[in-house]
Amino acid sequence: MARKKPSPIPQFTARRSKIADPPIRSIRLNAPHRNGSGVHSPRAPRPLPLFLGIDGGGTRTTAWLADERGKVLAKAVTGPSNPLKVGVEACECEILAAANHVVAAGLSRQRAVAPGPSPAPNEVKSPLQAVVVGLAGVDRPQMHGPIFAWLKRAIPALHHVLTSDAAIGLYAAIDNQPAIMVISGTGSIAFAQDPENQRVLRSGGWGIPFDDAGSGYEIARQGVEAALRGLDGRGPHTMLGQMICRELKLRDITEIIPKQLSSKEIAALFPLVATAARKGDLSSRLILRIAANDLALLASALIRRLGWSRREFPLVCSGGVLTGNKSLRDQFSDRVRKSAPRACILLLRKPPVEGALAMAREMSQKDAKQGSATRGISNLKHQISNPKE
Repeated sequence: MARKKPSPIPQFTARRSKIADPPIRSIRLNAPHRNGSGVHSPRAPRPLPLFLGIDGGGTRTTAWLADERGKVLAKAVTGPSNPLKVGVEACECEILAAANHVVAAGLSRQRAVAPGPSPAPNEVKSPLQAVVVGLAGVDRPQMHGPIFAWLKRAIPALHHVLTSDAAIGLYAAIDNQPAIMVISGTGSIAFAQDPENQRVLRSGGWGIPFDDAGSGYEIARQGVEAALRGLDGRGPHTMLGQMICRELKLRDITEIIPKQLSSKEIAALFPLVATAARKGDLSSRLILRIAANDLALLASALIRRLGWSRREFPLVCSGGVLTGNKSLRDQFSDRVRKSAPRACILLLRKPPVEGALAMAREMSQKDAKQGSATRGISNLKHQISNPKE
């Protein structure tokens, strides 16, 4: 008898960053479903414990749902959710859209695999054991508090953690070991975790327009600037002008001024600078050299504050700029090793959302051993210390 193939992991990808449906205020956990006779029934089978991990950044929001064994049941991708770039309301909308899709798909898959008996109405509870959200831009206290309060209301679960995207990325890469992570995507930032001294430190990443040095946005912005300077004779001739015009369908580079591109749209021009640099464009090579130096400064500041200049530790590179451009990464590595010769520079091989799921499952396991006293305080271990703290 032929073995039945396992059902594929349900996936969802939003086509727009703005959700067209009426706004959803909280996650749908006990929606009616069809029973065997095709009739809608409000009483669902008792769900097994589920874990929700979410990675929210300036480009996209990724959500994965897993069961207690760590098996991923559903995945979803929606629009950007960095609250500093899209606003708090849009951030919450994208997180909730991603969560709703994976929870609905995960519960549907559970029912198909193991139907089980329906519980009594007063026994219906949230199937989510733990929710961990790693969100870019949330390490500021004035941003963290309101979003964390909303998260607990909107997505019911036994445990909630709202932390930085770097924290879940580090957890995915090297678990809870001493390490530094430098992220360069749409924006840039560096984080260090020092569990021996119970510290999490940050460097840079204060956001557009003030400080996203070495980011895709800043590299692309400098590329546009170089093209404009080349046009009016303040800088050397560069092929970037023609490349940007071709990409954006402009007649000449000056037409970019009234377009009022978003930070995400500007950052999307980064590959043009990288391509021009490979072709020998001097302006583009200089821009990438400056970016490598800026990113190395992010790491060096943390190395100095931690006193790790003579220590061996992993330094994890994350984000499309660092992981997708070997020339820039090599220049970055050379500069970092001047501050810390024993640093082991690694690429983040796993998606950060895996770290969110691992945190969620670890939290549940600790709670089972220690009792409910851990609830509500697990969020504190991932708070960020600013330079003077």
